[in-house]
Amino acid sequence: MLIETRDLRKIYQVGDTVVVALDGVNVAVEKGEFLGVMGPSGSGKSTFMNVVGCLDQPTSGQYLFEGRDVSRLDPDTLAEIRNRKIGFVFQGFNLLPRATAQENVALPLLYSRVPAKERAERAMAALKAVGLEGREHHRPTQLSGGQQQRVAIARALVNDAAIIFADEPTGNLDTRASREIMELFVRLNEEKGITVIVVTHDPDTASFSKRIIRFLDGRIVADDRNGGQGA
Repeated sequence: MLIETRDLRKIYQVGDTVVVALDGVNVAVEKGEFLGVMGPSGSGKSTFMNVVGCLDQPTSGQYLFEGRDVSRLDPDTLAEIRNRKIGFVFQGFNLLPRATAQENVALPLLYSRVPAKERAERAMAALKAVGLEGREHHRPTQLSGGQQQRVAIARALVNDAAIIFADEPTGNLDTRASREIMELFVRLNEEKGITVIVVTHDPDTASFSKRIIRFLDGRIVADDRNGGQGA
């Protein structure tokens, strides 16, 4: 099992108000799944991604990643797991504006102290995997929104991540580019076996998933097999 949560809870104190963001979440995700996570604003879906993506720690409960309890690991160890095992794709692309596509993709490898020649080779391979061969020297301003998101996906792939978390990955894209990005996720999932978890409020985006869980008030209220009908 790649991901397993047991009675996962996350509680925030905002002034005098207690906010229960996750309220006893139990879910298991196998390696190679394509999971959509849906729910209205404030439902807990983004908090769930932050916890299972090792960006945050739960207040209580267990989170097992590849069978290892990571619920109480220190920040440095969590950062190491993120860098080695997890790739992130966000709505805003988060690319360095003065860096080329290749340099942006290679950034996680720099943090891992991978030699320069290997960084360049692996970044090129990742760009090729997302259909951007020949664009490696372009800066973000020279790329369309869809191409920038492909660079972000290549960056998520470059460390051979076991899983990609995509948070509203089509939120800044038009309909055509959105479909192309989701079809790319489908291809990476089916051809390379990469586990993909897409957090979204958009039913069209979620329809590409093969399984959809829905959050409401910090709890999972539905868990359905979908069949990837968007594809």
